[in-house]
Amino acid sequence: MKKIVVVCGNGLGSSMIVEMNVKNILQERNVEADVSHTDLTTAKTETADLFIGSEDILGNLDDGSRNIALLNNLLDKEELRRVLEEKL
Repeated sequence: MKKIVVVCGNGLGSSMIVEMNVKNILQERNVEADVSHTDLTTAKTETADLFIGSEDILGNLDDGSRNIALLNNLLDKEELRRVLEEKL
């Protein structure tokens, strides 16, 4: 099973909304994955198949070894759908 982590600055508001949107999109496509949300500091210690977040946050996480999905607009469900289809 794939593990997806949604990352934001504090791991509270925006990442939780994006997590719910990811779960809905994956459910529509019948894709099973463990989806969670967290803050940037905790994400640095996490292992996942995909990290999702904004460029300003994930730029601090991208060390070349992680699969990163950058979003321009965290609340744009169509952008999120495109990113998930591309990365998964």
